[in-house]
Amino acid sequence: MAKQKLSPTARRAKAARDLAFAKTPARRAKKAHSQRERRKNPCPKGYDYDHKRQKCVTIESNRGNEGKGTKEEKGKTYNTK
Repeated sequence: MAKQKLSPTARRAKAARDLAFAKTPARRAKKAHSQRERRKNPCPKGYDYDHKRQKCVTIESNRGNEGKGTKEEKGKTYNTK
């Protein structure tokens, strides 16, 4: 994947936005849950843990929301216990 071509100002602003999003409570819970699941049962190479399906799925399927894109999925909460 190619890097975005951003001006230095835009790059700093994007880094700040990305960090703020990564530190939201929901995102931190998903990250911690994903790490716990990965330690218990590591995903094979080329797979990611999907919070919605609660299992390892291909990266393409997980990032693309099964061909539906990610806008439908936006804002939903998943079990991260």
